[in-house]
Amino acid sequence: MKLELPFEVLFISHTLQQAGFEAYLVGGAIRDLILQSTDAFYHKNISLTDFDFTTNAKPEEIMALFPESFYENNFGTVSITHQDTLNLITSNVLPEKNLQTIAAEKIKKQTLIDLAEAKKIHESLKSPIKELPSEEKQPKPFEITTYRTDGTYQDHRRPDSVNWGKTIEEDLQRRDFTINAMAIKIDQEYLNKIFKQKNLQTNYLLTIADFSLIDPHEGIKDLAQGIIEAVGDPNLRFKEDALRMLRAIRFSVQLGMSIGENTFKALIQHAPLIEHVSWERIHDEFFKMLASQNPKKAIQLLDETKMLEYILPEILEMKNVEQSGHHTTDVWVHSLDALESCPSADPLVRFATLIHDIGKPRTFAKTENGITFYNHEIIGSRMASKIAQRFKLSKKDSERFFILVRQHMFHYQPHNTDAAIRRFMRKVGLENIDDILDLREGDRLGSGAKKTSWRLEEMKQRMVEQLNQPMEVKDLAINGNDLMTELNLKPSKQLGEILNSLFEEVLENPELNSKDILLKKAKELI
Repeated sequence: MKLELPFEVLFISHTLQQAGFEAYLVGGAIRDLILQSTDAFYHKNISLTDFDFTTNAKPEEIMALFPESFYENNFGTVSITHQDTLNLITSNVLPEKNLQTIAAEKIKKQTLIDLAEAKKIHESLKSPIKELPSEEKQPKPFEITTYRTDGTYQDHRRPDSVNWGKTIEEDLQRRDFTINAMAIKIDQEYLNKIFKQKNLQTNYLLTIADFSLIDPHEGIKDLAQGIIEAVGDPNLRFKEDALRMLRAIRFSVQLGMSIGENTFKALIQHAPLIEHVSWERIHDEFFKMLASQNPKKAIQLLDETKMLEYILPEILEMKNVEQSGHHTTDVWVHSLDALESCPSADPLVRFATLIHDIGKPRTFAKTENGITFYNHEIIGSRMASKIAQRFKLSKKDSERFFILVRQHMFHYQPHNTDAAIRRFMRKVGLENIDDILDLREGDRLGSGAKKTSWRLEEMKQRMVEQLNQPMEVKDLAINGNDLMTELNLKPSKQLGEILNSLFEEVLENPELNSKDILLKKAKELI
């Protein structure tokens, strides 16, 4: 087994050990490092950016070794950013030129996504690409935590007290799953040899001779067998922290692993404890499940463990709701199949795809002509708004979520006018066109149909042809200042009403979008 570690990880380990403290790399980083070293295709795309350490040094002793670190919690965790780590390295270890080289390489590797290349944006969207929030652009700080043991958990989320531990084994005993309860100690002689070198590297490949694996709960065995098992008694683990139940399912679908029998039984038994978890944390875990390679399996596991009735009970209504026409399954199966087939990687679009027919059970009607679901998209979009509020979605995401569910029933006929195409595009929003088309593709595939049709392809082409036409009031050849100057009007609500009226005419007939014509029509509206 060979593990590739960044230079900063070696530096933190070396600094702690040189000061006479124990230092272990722990948690998910160990799991992912081991998975990266395998040949399994499923694990080739694991992105390892979080590195956590544990030590017998107390928080104040850690901060003395890393002056730029910060301590903002009651759990013995000291954090230090990647940039501050590099600054510390430069002042203690590396010549400035060497640091600049490593820093430049790190910045390049830490770029999570190139929005300019990866985001699908229509040519008509001229607004500058928004950068990711700074906290998303920056990698998670390194975290160094003192060995600890946890007291009782009265609220099923956090320990009432935290005591410093004495050994690494004691610290690993409090962790959630065996695959997350492993630790690695880098050999001190290996570190001494590395730090005597003048030309340091960005990353180092460690062999089994360069580190020791601490694995008291046989996590590597469970990892090899592809099984998620709780550390010790799963009933105790889940009663301590109910969030662990969602994490079990998330790890299962992210890593392509099954859940052990006893752990699975405990999930079912303690499902009601999910009510003790904040919706912000439920949102985070649920969206990670949707973003995984197997979101359909995640929903099935949530259902099988009875957690779905606490998280998203509305979709349970879709079970056994039969459909007619081109549908061959009930609404529940169709929705899961649509989710599985949705080509978008965006968890919000996948979420909308999952619930796009959520209004069908409440609009079900059986007539002589078959089964109908009149206005299910309207009822469904109202339900989507309540779900968005419950999941603590941002205002922008809530609006996207509503639009995708509300407009998923769009129809196209060749006789639709260009104006009708433009009105649809404006209603959906240019920024959501690709998303609703991805939802439609998932919907079609989830119904057993082909991914597209000649009508849908023709509609796409016609939308592309309309991208250079006015889509918003700001696209008019005149604005409020023109109206005030040319027509001697004062700032008022009337200006907006005139511009909106002019835009409706231009939306229907783009040839009218000239300053002279619009001013003439504006005079007629006064």
